[in-house]
Amino acid sequence: MGGDLFASWRDRIDANSNRAVDLFVRELADFRKIAIDAKARAAMLDFAVFLRRRTISLVAEGRPYTDADLSFIAAVGRERAAGGISFAAQRDVLRLHHSLTLREVAEAAGPHDLDDVMRTLAWWPAQGPAAPAAYTRGYFLGQGTVLSEVDRVGQLTSLVVSDDPAAAPLAGILAVPVPARPLVVVCRVPGGPPVPDRPSRAEVSRHLLSRQRTPLRWTEPGEFVAVVADAAAAARVVRDFGESTGLPAAVGASRAVGGAVAMAFAAAREISRVAPVRAAPGAVHYLTDLFAEVGTIRLPPVEGWMREVTGLLATGPRLVSTLDAFYRNDLSRSRTAGALNIHPRTLEYRLRRVRDLTGIDPVSVRGVRVLSTVVNRALAGQP
Repeated sequence: MGGDLFASWRDRIDANSNRAVDLFVRELADFRKIAIDAKARAAMLDFAVFLRRRTISLVAEGRPYTDADLSFIAAVGRERAAGGISFAAQRDVLRLHHSLTLREVAEAAGPHDLDDVMRTLAWWPAQGPAAPAAYTRGYFLGQGTVLSEVDRVGQLTSLVVSDDPAAAPLAGILAVPVPARPLVVVCRVPGGPPVPDRPSRAEVSRHLLSRQRTPLRWTEPGEFVAVVADAAAAARVVRDFGESTGLPAAVGASRAVGGAVAMAFAAAREISRVAPVRAAPGAVHYLTDLFAEVGTIRLPPVEGWMREVTGLLATGPRLVSTLDAFYRNDLSRSRTAGALNIHPRTLEYRLRRVRDLTGIDPVSVRGVRVLSTVVNRALAGQP
């Protein structure tokens, strides 16, 4: 004799809906706050009942959600965003709903319901995602009433650099395109009093958005990230960032490979932490520029040696800045002396001083390899 999973599942709608609301209120602080109001809690229960009733009917009939269904679900998502439900809570409630649905199917299924269970499992991957997608899209639309554009673009950027699939619908709503092969740029501002406060950071973001419509945000008080399409766009963002903040910064960038933006973000962040801090940031550094510096921080014995050499240079007269200018001017003594506004004999004295202190000739191949790395570490603020 065959079973009837769907009849058993329908009989449990009220009990399952109440259990769901109780779980949301118990586990999620945002839902606990709104459930204090009796009408709000009743609305939560009504929505839980609606979802179960429609899902069971559609699974039994093998049909997808209708446009009316999805419009209603999106409206609930929009209302919850406007009511102050956080994005994290919105994600958590979808996760809990999915887990509860699977549990409810298992509880309703009897020993003769294998065919119905298989129909349910076949329907779910093809049709089930439409409901949470509509809810999420409605939620993102509702956020427009409670969040500024800067905050919403910042949220998009967080989703992009964490490889979150929710980035795609939000990007469409905000009309902020995400490049197909993203280049992640990180600008690091050294710590201390110059770090912009929250209003200043928001103003910088607004200005940069007006210049270049791309995902961007401050991930920390002293760290800014942008996701751009190419090196030219990266250079523009960095230039605008420097002009907007007026602060020294170090810049690292990395291209996402195979859609792995999170890995590119981690790499760009690491590069920015070893990149030299410049008063007028303009150079965008890639791994090919600073591979030695990145490798150094990953090898404690080498890092310790570099620290010793840095300490030796610190005992001389402006040796780090002299070497920085020397290498940036391709070892040209005349251009370096001009850039530093010193006599050529003074430059020669300083280069000899470097050799005497470290035992490394700054104009040798070994000297360029070792001392340029030491200089960049020192300018990056590495000890």
